[in-house]
Amino acid sequence: MDSETLLARITDYASRPDPYPLYTELREAGPVVPQPDGSCLVGTYHEIAALLHDPRMSADPRTRGALTHKPPFLRLDDPEHHRLRTLAMRPFGPPHSPARVDGMRGEVDRITKELLEPFEAARQIDIVDDFAYPLPVAVICRLLGVPREDEPLFRAWSDALVTAADVRTDADTTETDKAGDRARVEMGGYLVGLAEQRRGKPSGDMLSAFVNEPDPELRLTPEELAETAVLLFIAGHETTVNLIANGVLTLLRRPEHLDQLRREPDLLPRAIEELLRYEPPVHMRERVPHADIDVAGTTLAKGTSVILVLASGNRDPQRFADPDRFDPTRPDNQHFGFGSGIHLCYGAPVARLEAQAALGALLPHLGTARLVQDPPPYRQNAMLRGPRHLLIQW
Repeated sequence: MDSETLLARITDYASRPDPYPLYTELREAGPVVPQPDGSCLVGTYHEIAALLHDPRMSADPRTRGALTHKPPFLRLDDPEHHRLRTLAMRPFGPPHSPARVDGMRGEVDRITKELLEPFEAARQIDIVDDFAYPLPVAVICRLLGVPREDEPLFRAWSDALVTAADVRTDADTTETDKAGDRARVEMGGYLVGLAEQRRGKPSGDMLSAFVNEPDPELRLTPEELAETAVLLFIAGHETTVNLIANGVLTLLRRPEHLDQLRREPDLLPRAIEELLRYEPPVHMRERVPHADIDVAGTTLAKGTSVILVLASGNRDPQRFADPDRFDPTRPDNQHFGFGSGIHLCYGAPVARLEAQAALGALLPHLGTARLVQDPPPYRQNAMLRGPRHLLIQW
């Protein structure tokens, strides 16, 4: 049956420019679609939402023996997830504090303006390398306290970690996993070393706050600090790169909406929510049931790898009217762009701020821009889907 090859076809690089017909096929095949490797795909909105909020679903890869080391809190279950997430976010302030996020606006705008300066004289730029990547990296490095001259160190580490975290159907992933482990250890070691330099010398950044926490009950162990700092860096920029690049690509393909946003810039926050639904930066997440779970008459057996295809849920006609149409004024837009449930992206307010600053600053420049290549070359990653390069000319 064709449905049995869906995961292989979705993760095939040839599908990266447009996986959405496959997601339609997935939804039509049923709420739960078993695959030959024993995993199950779930692509319908309401079933995904229920499973993301079900405490019987585990985010911890050790549940099925996929890891031996303790993962970062993003991939832990409560209560340990809640403890580490709470400790990690203490220096950042309340996870959704408007005051904290608004306090970053000036720095984000300054970095955005700095990155845009060379655009005035350039005839061609790469939106990814020249803008969408350096902006969120600069912001998360400022938050963590990474020296500006060390920012280039992180690209190779980040690429290796993201590649290892992808949903894969390869028979042998040993080398990819080893490269990811090396990157995790090297990056964690660097960040812990940087934090240790600030012990007893608070400097106002997050690494400094972690090592200078006065309450012994609220301190992270060195291992927890390493995993948390790596997670904050990766999560602090990877999704935002895709959100900005996908946003520019979507608007250049739809000049009527680009013109609409240039005329009505107050629509930009709603347009970004629609981008998070229509072209989300994260396409799927893996979960493992702690117990047998019934989903629309099908049993997800304990220990099964369940791949929740969030981007498919975002296009489910049972939840969204005319879901394949980009509508920057769409109401009631409860998408999965930042996930849902206890693992809802804690950095979502910052990502929204960065996307608003980036697209808002780019809008005046895009009226005379054209895509050099459409579709553009995409990143290999099927889970974190976005252009690898996005060349535009004026």
